[in-house]
Amino acid sequence: MVLGELILKSGAKVELELGQLSWEAISRYNVTMRGKKSGAAPLPIRELEQLSVELRRRVITMIHHAGSGHPAGSLSCLDILIALYFGGILKYNPQEPDWQERDRFLLSAGHYTPALYTVLAQAGFFPTDDLTTLRQLDSGLQGHPQKGKLAGVEITSGMLGQGLSVGVGLALSARKERTFTHHVFVLLSDAEHQEGQVWEAVMSGAKFKLDNLVVIVDRNQIQASGRTEEIMPLEPLPNKYNSFGWQVVETDGHEFRRLLTALHQAKAERKPVAVIAGTVAGKGVSFMKGKSCWHGKSMSETEWQKALGSLKK
Repeated sequence: MVLGELILKSGAKVELELGQLSWEAISRYNVTMRGKKSGAAPLPIRELEQLSVELRRRVITMIHHAGSGHPAGSLSCLDILIALYFGGILKYNPQEPDWQERDRFLLSAGHYTPALYTVLAQAGFFPTDDLTTLRQLDSGLQGHPQKGKLAGVEITSGMLGQGLSVGVGLALSARKERTFTHHVFVLLSDAEHQEGQVWEAVMSGAKFKLDNLVVIVDRNQIQASGRTEEIMPLEPLPNKYNSFGWQVVETDGHEFRRLLTALHQAKAERKPVAVIAGTVAGKGVSFMKGKSCWHGKSMSETEWQKALGSLKK
């Protein structure tokens, strides 16, 4: 069964067959093709899983110390970010954050910043000690990301539903330049799809045949005031993307092997791709799991200690 073809900018072609080529082999090949500025080689699955636990502990500690933040979504999307930055998907160089050939990652759901900040610090964009300044005055780590204030942040976001429009513009610009081979990845929350602007951008991505554009949907099923399917139903979300002319890949947003396979497949497609990743709000913290009340609040001292206890190394 052919999942797809990896069409490399060099012209090389590799067919991806189930049981014949692992995502690790694809990652090694991609890293080789990228050149010396592409960042670290991909981590093994076991190390990605260990890193997931460690970064979850950092996320909840940041939010607890700040006294405010958005833990549920930050924890649901974290494995997606880990896969992108440490699984051999994104091209980036923390020593040269504005390297022109880097892949662009846009966090449309700006309230997920604790997850983004922990990953950027781990990747070497800034010292991990800076994570303690979340939401402080004059800190580069504000409650929503601001481009120009912190290395590695590609977009100022927070007004939900706007990130994909920016992604379409960047992907179109990259294709017109012709000399650039980078991809644009946009992480959307599922509830953002209740915004009409998202679907205008989806239409544009298909019209311009942006095969360098990948949307990743954090499908955690919740939003600030309840469950998405009770507030404004989104399903059948995959069919909606398909009807707009996008390729859809569905995956588990916490199982790294499946997630990485989906992301590699997305980069190989010749049309815009939506990776719909099923996730769990508050992943890893027992009392937050799937609960919308943890969309946007911090933890007491007791709750923080209990959360740390849920996240065993």
